Amino acid sequence: MFIQTEDTPNPATLKFLPGKDVVGPDGTVREYTRGDDVADAPMAEMLFMIPDVHRVFFGNDYISVTRGEDAQWKHLKPAILGAIMDFYVAGGTPLLDQLQSGAVEERVYEGVTLEIVEQIKELIELRVRPAVAQDGGDIVFRHFDEEDGMVYLEMRGACAGCPSSTMTLKHGIENLLKHYVPEVNGVEQAVA
Repeated sequence: MFIQTEDTPNPATLKFLPGKDVVGPDGTVREYTRGDDVADAPMAEMLFMIPDVHRVFFGNDYISVTRGEDAQWKHLKPAILGAIMDFYVAGGTPLLDQLQSGAVEERVYEGVTLEIVEQIKELIELRVRPAVAQDGGDIVFRHFDEEDGMVYLEMRGACAGCPSSTMTLKHGIENLLKHYVPEVNGVEQAVA
């Protein structure tokens, strides 16, 4: 088994590509931070056994690992590669197969607001998520406030805490949404 690694715009996060499905075919992604309950995610449990692994994000076909502030990749990378390899060699299955439900409760929208939200979600899914996934992260729609036209998005994986994520959110994504959906007045980072 050969696991590729890629740098991300966040110097504290590295992207690992095992060449296999990580979360399963439907694309449901998951993120864990050290101290979270990882009973439903054996790979996360294995990775958190490594000192200085701070956060783990599971994308469709990759795993983004965020290191602690004082850790160095030259020491962490071999241990992380070993843990991922051990997981798959032992017959590890995609995370989706291990999860029952972890969906965040969604707001219910109606009428014109529902149409606006569907447009926003479609733009994020087709134009934003693929680009963000290239950098080892993900972006998730949380809600749209029809009163003030604000869209709340959650940055995950390599994008969470990345120095350039605010610029991506405010300049790239906000401009895209404002252009295609005139009802959008701004984009803010949602609190997880």
